[in-house]
Amino acid sequence: MDITNIVRTALQEMIVPELNSIKKENAEIKASLGLINKRLDDVNSHLVDQSRRIDETNKRIDAVRKELGQRIDETNKKIDTVREELAQEIRDLRIELRAEIAKTNSRIDRLYEVIVRRDEHHKLEQRVANLERDVSELKRRLAA
Repeated sequence: MDITNIVRTALQEMIVPELNSIKKENAEIKASLGLINKRLDDVNSHLVDQSRRIDETNKRIDAVRKELGQRIDETNKKIDTVREELAQEIRDLRIELRAEIAKTNSRIDRLYEVIVRRDEHHKLEQRVANLERDVSELKRRLAA
């Protein structure tokens, strides 16, 4: 038994301090692991909060995008309406302008006729004056 006691004592002297050291390191590792897990939980809760905020922001962005889309559609409809109204007004103005041009052309034609008549009238007056002069000269010759 002596040998077994000696071997046991020797093993205890060599292994027990090593086991105590391993137990101490294991306790330290567990404490570190606990701190790391707490940090991971904090980071995870922070990420969950950030994800929630991102989701809320995305919802607001989607709402703004939808509202802007509706406003753009309304604006496009108004632009189309104004464009149609302007096109109709332009067509109406062209019709009126053509009518005015036709009236003006008619007035110019009449003015031309009046000017030609006046010119012809002036020429006729000249011819009549010349004929009257010729007649009076013939009368004077006959009287002489």
